[in-house]
Amino acid sequence: MSPTAQAVPAAALDVRYEPGKPAVLVVPPVDDLDAGVAWVTAHRAAIRAELLRSGSLMIRGLPVTDTADFARVRDVLMPQRTGYREKATPRTDFGEGVFSSTDLPAAQPIRLHNENSYTLDFPGTLLFGCVTAPETGGATTVGDMREALRQIPAELRERFATYGWLLVRNFSELAGLPWHKSFGTEDPAGVEEYCRENVIGHEWLPDGELRTRQRRSAIVTHPLTGEESWFNHYAFWNRHTLDPDVREVLQETYGEDGLPFDTYLGDGSALTADEVAAINAVYDRVTVRETWQEGDLLMVDNISCAHGREAFTGARKILVAMGDPVALADCAPRTAPAATPYGK
Repeated sequence: MSPTAQAVPAAALDVRYEPGKPAVLVVPPVDDLDAGVAWVTAHRAAIRAELLRSGSLMIRGLPVTDTADFARVRDVLMPQRTGYREKATPRTDFGEGVFSSTDLPAAQPIRLHNENSYTLDFPGTLLFGCVTAPETGGATTVGDMREALRQIPAELRERFATYGWLLVRNFSELAGLPWHKSFGTEDPAGVEEYCRENVIGHEWLPDGELRTRQRRSAIVTHPLTGEESWFNHYAFWNRHTLDPDVREVLQETYGEDGLPFDTYLGDGSALTADEVAAINAVYDRVTVRETWQEGDLLMVDNISCAHGREAFTGARKILVAMGDPVALADCAPRTAPAATPYGK
């Protein structure tokens, strides 16, 4: 437990801890959303303290039924909003800083990752909300990245601590997101300016598409708790994590250097398939899940905890909002951000 978390007075919260599940805060019965918002307001400090301790916290029992309800509770728990930058997946924008969690196909699971780990500032907190629960599956999975860092094989951990990780993106109309959607502009000069300001190497390819490179730290320190976390998209976007058939098609279509996403050690070298598998095995071991019920909220400390999604069936509608912006510079990154591999 961190010194900061200990310093916050505990309140009479009914928080339940079960193996394999995130901490679940059960709200006492409330008559309506007004009463629920009043309860959350009165207990906000204790809720935030529990989030710092646990890394994620499901809040169960609030009558949240739509986007407006979700936004009201969000404004209490996480009043400072952040935007979605350098977009990587499609989302529906419901307005007022509320989005769909993702619009990727239901059959496609999403592995654990820290939101926007590749940007120079990112949301410190995520809030998910269940408006429509899926018929089967569909849990928003979470995993403690403080524990993940402890479990990463020591030799790999030291290499990442020294060199960081390198993200290479190829923006295309056919795979992933095209550059104008990811950067939110139709102006190539605007993209170039953003890349310069955010330490991203960029090059325009002959077909008018864009390739970027950015080196980031793989390990950061939480600015409030002082705890180190494994904080990156390295395994998430590595070619060895892809389904073999999907990888083969992408490589045949776009070439070895043309994958929509690929990752390397920060010096530009590639890990072996076995080394990537060892990192993914750590994610698997720290993953916990709880089945969504309508009205559930899930808070995630984006630095100490990663999140993902199970495949599902049925009409699942999960909302997300991002807040509490954090600058990478305030997280004691082990490796300085750069637009080129380490030492180049």
